[in-house]
Amino acid sequence: MSGTGNTKHCITKFLGLIDPEAEIIQMSKSNEEKIMDKLKENDKIVLAYPTQFSNAPYMVRDFIKKNKVIWAGKKVLCMTTMGAFSGDGAGCSARLLKKYGAEITGGIQVRMPDAVCDNKMLKKTLEENRKLVREADQKIETVARDILDNGKYPREGIGFISHMAGLFGQRLWFYRKTIDYSKKLKISDACIGCGICSKNCPMENLRIKDGKAAAGDRCAMCYSCISTCPKQAITLLGSKVYEQCRYEKYKG
Repeated sequence: MSGTGNTKHCITKFLGLIDPEAEIIQMSKSNEEKIMDKLKENDKIVLAYPTQFSNAPYMVRDFIKKNKVIWAGKKVLCMTTMGAFSGDGAGCSARLLKKYGAEITGGIQVRMPDAVCDNKMLKKTLEENRKLVREADQKIETVARDILDNGKYPREGIGFISHMAGLFGQRLWFYRKTIDYSKKLKISDACIGCGICSKNCPMENLRIKDGKAAAGDRCAMCYSCISTCPKQAITLLGSKVYEQCRYEKYKG
């Protein structure tokens, strides 16, 4: 799952170093059947997603629970991307997967530019964000070398201390934001009905109705629609888009 490109960049780089022949599949409602087929065929899996308030996105947790019978015996590494803080973002999925019989090979949490476009407090300068991407790339390269050369997998976000940090640091305070698919997506009169948001939404939560985008109640808070709207007409946590966040802006 990757709404603004952060997670896609990290998993692509990581697998390019570990196993260039590995296939990356974007999680969405439209390709769940393909994902299931691939999961049945492969015993080694890297599950990558953005952390939301020190938690795995609801659609990720929902997918794991919905398909709980397939995880037994699978070796899974959980990779998460985060803005300022993650705690046990990787551990949230790891614990659930372990409950259903998976073997957790490790966890890696990578700090990337914050994807929340409608909160001014979280914004950084372009150079600060580019520095984050450079540091993220260096971290992924180090992790890949440790795995290939020494068989050593990272354990970030997996242990008890990380669990407590995520629970008391964020999750208890913000749990209501991720307990269910958000119904708070707001679309202003600036919308021109271009359809970009509905095309990119992994949950098929947006559609064009009477020449304007209309939202349902399955928003996964990935911020893809907010980041790609040409008129900055969509918001979620805030009421104004301050900066549209796409990984491509920061890769220079």
